[in-house]
Amino acid sequence: MRTSQLFFKTYHEYPSDAEVVSHKLLARAGFLQKTGAGIYSFTPLLWRTVKKIMRIICEEMDRAGAQEILLPILQPFELWQESGRLDTYLQANILFNLEDRKGAKLALGPTHEEVVTDLVRRSVSSYKDLPVILYQQQMKFRDEIRPRFGLMRGREFMMKDAYSFDVDQDGLDLSYEKMKAAYHAIFQRLGLRYVVVDADSGAIGGSGSQEFMVTADSGEDALMLCEAAGYGANVEKADSVIPAAPDGGAPRPMRKESTPDIKSVDQLCAFFSMPAAAMVKTVLYTAIHADHEQTVAVLMRGDRQINEVKLTNVLDCLAVRLADDVTVKKVTGAEVGFAGPVGLDAAVPVIADLSVKGMTNVLCGCNETDYHLLDVNIGRDCKEPTWADIRLAEVGDGCVLDPAQTLTMVRGIEVGHIFKLGTKYSKAMGLEFLGRDGKKHVAVMGCYGIGTTRIAAAAVEQNNDDDGIIWPWSIAPFHVAITVAGKKDEAAKAAAEALHDELEGLGWDVLLDDRDLGLGARLKDHELMGLPFRVLYGRGFAEGKVEVKCRRSGETAEVTPAELRDWIESRRS
Repeated sequence: MRTSQLFFKTYHEYPSDAEVVSHKLLARAGFLQKTGAGIYSFTPLLWRTVKKIMRIICEEMDRAGAQEILLPILQPFELWQESGRLDTYLQANILFNLEDRKGAKLALGPTHEEVVTDLVRRSVSSYKDLPVILYQQQMKFRDEIRPRFGLMRGREFMMKDAYSFDVDQDGLDLSYEKMKAAYHAIFQRLGLRYVVVDADSGAIGGSGSQEFMVTADSGEDALMLCEAAGYGANVEKADSVIPAAPDGGAPRPMRKESTPDIKSVDQLCAFFSMPAAAMVKTVLYTAIHADHEQTVAVLMRGDRQINEVKLTNVLDCLAVRLADDVTVKKVTGAEVGFAGPVGLDAAVPVIADLSVKGMTNVLCGCNETDYHLLDVNIGRDCKEPTWADIRLAEVGDGCVLDPAQTLTMVRGIEVGHIFKLGTKYSKAMGLEFLGRDGKKHVAVMGCYGIGTTRIAAAAVEQNNDDDGIIWPWSIAPFHVAITVAGKKDEAAKAAAEALHDELEGLGWDVLLDDRDLGLGARLKDHELMGLPFRVLYGRGFAEGKVEVKCRRSGETAEVTPAELRDWIESRRS
């Protein structure tokens, strides 16, 4: 490819709305253009990279026995009503929807569990038809409240989604492991540093899931890791071991103390000369269900934080939010900061973290402004709560696999997510088959997603420097850029043309920069674009040599054209 034929333009400045490195560099290097909020046009450069990502994904999915399909973007509301997910997505305000001329309601697909389940239930009738794994790559649509970060969180994006259908749980486990192995192969071929962590299933549902995370300081997700024990989990899912609470001793009579305008844990620690771990804080939440809202009280040890994702799962609701001041006063009769479990309205459910269980003589709120209670014993002085793990794991906590080891945190960008769906969709939508025993059975499903276009952004977040992008070889739009220093050196130009054709004959993607532009500007563009290698026909040409530079390492050398291939091959990554 000659730059004189390539549709592209680089820019001196970053877009004013770009917040993360990938958005800044992809826009400035001419890979994408903003069309609207969270909506982008891909130039030939970015599309070349995306197609390479797509090809790697397809090759590994095919190798794992999956079959490629294409499902419709327009999805009837009726399918979403069958699965029971319509209210969840409408409540979250992320479902693009419209009406056709006859008034039928349709969704622009954010995901395709319903559609693929409908497809398979129309075709599968016997255990002999299973197992099957189907996949596609296409655009998805989500009405993000705040589209941001370029390709990281857009309103339309390309995704690979695969779905497995098996006769039983053992079959699902096998399909899941096949997909997991395929994902490892995909991300290794993409040339990205990644980790696999346990994750919350979210709105997709299911019994278990894992995320494939590209590690980068700019990642939105916090990942709790213990490399020594081989443990990893998204902070939303992570478990940990924490030090025991101070021994409160034998239960003592409960007593009330005046605490004027003392609300926070830190203030209480100072006022009572008491460690936070000896306290139990009460936090009121509003649990949002499809058809109603409910106030719940959550008890947490004073030195720990509530994990709202775990809480949402325990309550089996759509979402939770902190109760507003009006609700707190209505439920407790006190101002915010003085809520407690003693004397709380019996109609208010109480959920307590397991860290509170077994604590004696704790300090907690009194449900009376400017007062707290000391020597409270849960179950004696107030009703027994529902016990659950709703605690947020923190750096320095012990690892659940080896408590002698501690958790660390890294930032990650989610690029893949695999789920064991079980019968969540197949049961709701009547996907049944005739088993070996002659009886009807419900198919067991798995779901496996990869953010195809997000991978391009994640690769840039992980691979960049002050000069621009550094693409891994496998997904670079071009592998080598060739240019000639002297604009009037016809012999060098001819040699550059010949080298271009020779390297392309090797199956490499080569960009011959023949622009009528200063050498410095051309070389800066090559750095910005992130092409893995640059070849320059300069002063050494008279001696039969070219200058070659590795973009990642910065290493340069003068070699003969015959030596060039081996030099590059030994350094490509």
